[in-house]
Amino acid sequence: MDKKSKAFLFDYLNNASPTGFESSGQQIWLDYLKPYIDDYTIDVYGTAVGIVNPKAKYKVVIEAHADEISWFVNYITDDGYIYVRRNGGSDHQIAPSMRVNIHTEKGIVKGVFGWPAIHVRDAGKEEAPSLKNIFIDIGAESKKEVEAMGVHVGCVAVFEDELIEMNKRYLVGRALDNRMGGYMIAEVTRRLHENKKKLPFGLYVVNSVQEEIGLRGAEMISRRIKPDLAICTDVTHDTQSPMYNKKESGNLKCGLGPVVCYGPAVQNNVLKMLIDTAQKKKIPFQRQAVSRSTGTDTDSFAYSAEGVASGLISLPLKYMHTTVETVHKEDVENVINLIYEVLLQVKPGHDFRYLK
Repeated sequence: MDKKSKAFLFDYLNNASPTGFESSGQQIWLDYLKPYIDDYTIDVYGTAVGIVNPKAKYKVVIEAHADEISWFVNYITDDGYIYVRRNGGSDHQIAPSMRVNIHTEKGIVKGVFGWPAIHVRDAGKEEAPSLKNIFIDIGAESKKEVEAMGVHVGCVAVFEDELIEMNKRYLVGRALDNRMGGYMIAEVTRRLHENKKKLPFGLYVVNSVQEEIGLRGAEMISRRIKPDLAICTDVTHDTQSPMYNKKESGNLKCGLGPVVCYGPAVQNNVLKMLIDTAQKKKIPFQRQAVSRSTGTDTDSFAYSAEGVASGLISLPLKYMHTTVETVHKEDVENVINLIYEVLLQVKPGHDFRYLK
C-alpha cells in the first residue's frame, strides 16, 4: 500500500456514508477513481460506476457496496433525550457509551449513547441494552433545544470511530464492511491503468448504495448495466475468535487469503475461473458454503432480470457490524490481486452457460 492509496483508504473509511446518505463517500471514491477510467455514471440513488471501454459490447462488473450501518432519530423526549431505530443491521448491544455524530442540515451534532452507571444497577435484575432503552444524549435539556440544534426525527446518527492499524498486520475501524471493498476495486482499476493493461471488454467498477437494507443499490444498477459477468466483493466472518461456532459458520481465518463462495447464486463456471486463477497465480484462498443466498450484492446481480453469471470473493473480517471491524492487510492485498488476475483471464464473448 503506497502513500497515495493509504491516504485514500483512510479518507474514505473515516468519512461517514450511512445507508441512504452515501453521497459524500461516493464523491471521495469517484475522485480517486477518475484518473483510471474513461467515463462514469451515477444513478438517481447514488450508486457510482466507473467505466473502462464504455463502447464495448461485452460487459464485466467488479462490485462492492458503499454504505454503512447507522441509526435514525425516531423519538425525542420532552427533556431532550433521543431514541433511535436501526438503519441497517446496527447492534443495540454495543451502543451504550458510544459516541455518535448526528448529521443535520446545520452540520454534525455530537452526542453519546448514555447508560446508567454500574453502581445503580441491580445485578440480579439488570436490563440488557435494547432498542427500547438505548438513547442518545446531546447535552440538551428539552425537546425544543434539541430541535434548535437542528436535530429532528429522520436525522441519521453514526458511531464516531476512526481507522487504525493494529500490530502492523491489521486494519481496525467501523465501516470496513464494505468500504474496504470499494477501496479494493478502486485499487484493481488503478493497477490495470498503471500497468497499461488493455481490457478487451467493458469494465464497470460499481460502488453500490443501500446494501445494508436489502441489496437495493445493486438490484437497481444490475438492471441498468445488464452485464455479462459480475465479480462481487464483500466481507465475511472470521470464525476463529471466541464465541463463533465453526460447525455453523465454517472455518475461516484472517490472514489465510480471500474466501471464494459456493452457493446457488454463485455461477459454478465463474467459481471455477476464480479458483483456477488463484491456483495458477499462487494466491492463497479459502472456501465457504452458503445456503439459500450469499447475503451480498452477488444475489442481486445473479438474480437480476435475465440472470448474470456471478461470483463472490470475500474478505475475512472480525467483529462485523461493530466499531472495531478488523481485517488482515495481506488478505486485502490478495483480494486485489485475485480480482486483477481474474479480469486478465476474461475474453469477450465468454459464455458461462452450463449447457450450450
